[in-house]
Amino acid sequence: MALSLEGVEEYSHAGLPAFRAGGKKFASLASQAEGYVNLMATLEQQAAFVEEAPEIFLPIPGGWGKMGHTHIRLAAASEDVRTGALRTAWKLRIDKHAKTSRKKLPCGGAQRSNR
Repeated sequence: MALSLEGVEEYSHAGLPAFRAGGKKFASLASQAEGYVNLMATLEQQAAFVEEAPEIFLPIPGGWGKMGHTHIRLAAASEDVRTGALRTAWKLRIDKHAKTSRKKLPCGGAQRSNR
């Protein structure tokens, strides 16, 4: 599913599949043995996921969860929910990458004329 999104590459993170876009991880299968997929989200996105579907989403325990990293319970999530959540995490990384890779013009963005 993740590999169908634009610009996604799969790599090994701690020996397990993970996915990145714009050079940053947005999802991993690090908790697949426990029945979860891990997504990187903002705290606001995480709160919305958990509020809307607490039977599907939960913060990853510890410090990672306090940074927005979120488990999806695979058995409880429909394909549409998994796809939507995955796209949300992917878009977050794509948008952040676009912001940080924009080139700034010299002189604070204004072009000068030589007249």
